[in-house]
Amino acid sequence: MDWGTELWDQYDIIEKHTQSGLELVEKYVKFVKERTEIEQNYAKQLRNLSKKYSLKRSGKDEPECRLSSYQSFLDILNETNDYAGQRELIAENMMMSICIDLTKYLQELKQERKTYLMEAKKAQQSLESTYKQLDSSKKRFEREWREAERAAQYAEKTDQDINATKADVEKAKQQAHMRAHIAEECKNDYAAQLQKFNKEQNQFYFNDMPLIFNKLQDLDEKRVRKLAQGYILFSDTEKHVMPIIGKCLEGITKAGTNVNERNDSMVVIEQNKSGFERPGDLEFEDYSQGINRASSDSSLGTPKGPMELLGKNRSKNFWIFSKRSKLSPSTLPPFSTPPAPSPANGPPSPKFGRDPLSYCLKEINKTVKPRISSFRTLRRSPTVTEDFGHLPPEQRRKRLQQKLEEICKELQKEVDQSEALGKMKDVYEKNPQMGDPASLASQISQTSQNIERLRGELNKYETWLAEAGGRGDTLRYKAHTFNNNGAHDVHSPDGAHSDESTPDPSQAIYAEFDDDFEDEELTAPIGKCTAMYNFPGASEGTISMQEGEVLAVVEEDKGDGWTRVRRSNGDEGYIPTSYVTIALNK
Repeated sequence: MDWGTELWDQYDIIEKHTQSGLELVEKYVKFVKERTEIEQNYAKQLRNLSKKYSLKRSGKDEPECRLSSYQSFLDILNETNDYAGQRELIAENMMMSICIDLTKYLQELKQERKTYLMEAKKAQQSLESTYKQLDSSKKRFEREWREAERAAQYAEKTDQDINATKADVEKAKQQAHMRAHIAEECKNDYAAQLQKFNKEQNQFYFNDMPLIFNKLQDLDEKRVRKLAQGYILFSDTEKHVMPIIGKCLEGITKAGTNVNERNDSMVVIEQNKSGFERPGDLEFEDYSQGINRASSDSSLGTPKGPMELLGKNRSKNFWIFSKRSKLSPSTLPPFSTPPAPSPANGPPSPKFGRDPLSYCLKEINKTVKPRISSFRTLRRSPTVTEDFGHLPPEQRRKRLQQKLEEICKELQKEVDQSEALGKMKDVYEKNPQMGDPASLASQISQTSQNIERLRGELNKYETWLAEAGGRGDTLRYKAHTFNNNGAHDVHSPDGAHSDESTPDPSQAIYAEFDDDFEDEELTAPIGKCTAMYNFPGASEGTISMQEGEVLAVVEEDKGDGWTRVRRSNGDEGYIPTSYVTIALNK
């Protein structure tokens, strides 16, 4: 069944229906556009939320960053950011595959429908023009026939009139004959016009209009079919990224399962352990015996209770800087019979030789400024020393070891630069046309000074670490390492050293002699990744990959959703982190 047969007389209905169908397509396009705006706003809010709670650069070294609960929270923020990227992808795909495509198709439908309606209008105008001609010939035939009848009646009346002359009768008969001839011609013309109109009308209703209606029917069916595809794409667009969204949600779940409360507790202990021993028992001071009064006056006085004692022992090691404990001169009774001038904290006493509280107060006297109104002020602005003496023993050891590692890395870098410059100088001396050895003198001198300075700092911090009770094996290992690495620099005949402040020139010079030295190695991979989906890599800086392909990870995701990888042939580029499964080297 088609419109041309069943709806041959429903032109207005067909025109209205096709127009309504086009309006439905426009309405759906607007609906999808608003949906994409919602997705984009949602993604933007998610990204802003992740950025709001992410670590700033200054906060990445905070102690909390080592806690598994904190790391898991950062992983959740990264997964949320990736999730936002997938919502943006949904919006982009909907805009491209639905809105833009349907809008273009809608313009084609409008133009095609307009063409068909113009053809129908022309056919209708042609039929109406033929009908007007038919009506005109019919009216003329009717008029001429009446005139012929009147002329015939007048001729007959004149013929019967006895008073009429023969000439009048002949004239009347000729007039009647002429009118009858004209009426006959009008009749023939009317018959021809009628035949022509009937033929055109038959062509109009049985051929032209049914063909146009069928074309409009095909157009409408194509419109419905295209719209149905748009409906399906509305869901398929989101289904396409659901696996990746699922990975993001799995990552959030994994972040929750990675939280280790016991490990976090150990991290807190490691970061905050002071290394001090707990305070020992206070000796009984018998005020009933005057003989012991002089020696007992050298103490801090009898505490009123256990809590007051705890408050007085809160030093940087025993919570002495707590707001609840604020030492004042009233808590330190004057010494009655000091044997000799002594510091404000009182003379050393055998009783306090083993007392940690006395040791704590002596340490405070060494490290704080003379004029301090209260320990509360000291807690707010502690004096930071180069040897980290302001820290508790355990934390001091850790900071010294960390400082030693930093110096070792810097020294190793200087040594490597020194070796490179030494080789370059040898090449210049053997091949003067390649360069002037004297041009490296300033770099060699500066690098030599840097190495000596760093070795001095290394010895200084090793001494402080030994005083702080650092492990001997660590010190021996560090010293052994740099003695080996630095042997070339100390005993080198040319004393070649590099300049860390000018790495680019030395590296550029070094790169010119690939035949003399080993090639610079590529950055070592930190893990591997397996592609879960295809990625075209069309953008600049990216690299394409196929599902199941294994790539080497060169650089981790910095929070922007991209990971740098390398193929076996040496090609490097970035890929979306959410498109791969990453396994880092331990």
